[in-house]
Amino acid sequence: MRRVLVLVAASALTLAACGSGDGVLGTGDGASTGSGINVTGQGTVTGTPDTLTLTLGVSVLRSTVDQATADAATKAAAIIAALKTKGVAEEDIQTANYSIYPEYDYSGNTQHLTGYRVQNDLKVKIRHLDGAGAVIDAATAAGGNDAVVSGLAFSIEDNSELLQMARTAAWNDAEAKAEQLAQLAGVTLGKAFSITETIQYQTPPIYYERAAADSAGATTPIEAGQQDVIVTVQVVFSIG
Repeated sequence: MRRVLVLVAASALTLAACGSGDGVLGTGDGASTGSGINVTGQGTVTGTPDTLTLTLGVSVLRSTVDQATADAATKAAAIIAALKTKGVAEEDIQTANYSIYPEYDYSGNTQHLTGYRVQNDLKVKIRHLDGAGAVIDAATAAGGNDAVVSGLAFSIEDNSELLQMARTAAWNDAEAKAEQLAQLAGVTLGKAFSITETIQYQTPPIYYERAAADSAGATTPIEAGQQDVIVTVQVVFSIG
């Protein structure tokens, strides 16, 4: 069972009076007069990521287009084979970019063609995070010096439970603030007639470095850490 930590963060709250224009808090149902208690609630749930998505491929520079495309195709195929050997499913490997373009040297007075660059990038999902480092190492070894890795991002594949928990925490936060404001103002808190929700995901930055040359056989460490699912609700309650 996934362990989660629920936090309720403090947020700004306002007492809104938008009806008569004299700034006096109105009464009635709120929805018809525009008067009401406007509060912001926030709920944060922390969970452990279970999926790593990254961009992995080759960037090949050769003197001719034919040589560049041939070498890029061979190395990309080797990377795909290595990914599958390490247990990455075929449906979790998708071509994200393929490009061919000339590269020039502009260091002199005139531009000089240095060769043709072929970029072949794959979007890869790794679902078994314990072996993520070994998967990346195998793929980059297959690509050799032309291998490129970028855009590592952890996520929670099914975060519906976390969203529900964060949403409940955000609502409780907003409702408690509204009830306190109503009590302080000497009015009766009515029903909510306007609700706006915002969802955010926060994950610490991820860095990837290939194992040092003097650490033969070592596997690149990849740490999933934690991910925050944050729900913010803006709620306007009527005044009964």
